[in-house]
Amino acid sequence: MKLEELRVYNRADELSDAVWDLVADMNYFEKDTLGKQLVRSADSISANIAEGFGRYFYKENRQFCFYSRGSLLETKNWLSKCHRRNIISSEKLEHLMSELEEVHISLNAYIKTIGKSPNHS
Repeated sequence: MKLEELRVYNRADELSDAVWDLVADMNYFEKDTLGKQLVRSADSISANIAEGFGRYFYKENRQFCFYSRGSLLETKNWLSKCHRRNIISSEKLEHLMSELEEVHISLNAYIKTIGKSPNHS
């Protein structure tokens, strides 16, 4: 199996692009304070999945998936702050939170499979 065939990785990567687009529209102060951290946490979701996938031992893969899950929750935190500070609309928040929840569910399912089949590191 190739990384690009991993559904959870692709969904997380698409989500990070949506966050990038959101931050690109922020003013300088918003980008400099919240935006940079929001992009970093969203990018870390797929980046940690990728790094774990490339590890030789399944326990390392799982550990990087746990880091990915932490970045996912951090992203939810930053998005909530954006909403409370009137940077994003309720609709945008709900959409992104829904996407994050779907990635979260997929990531948990992926974590459960790691080490149980020869196709997963």
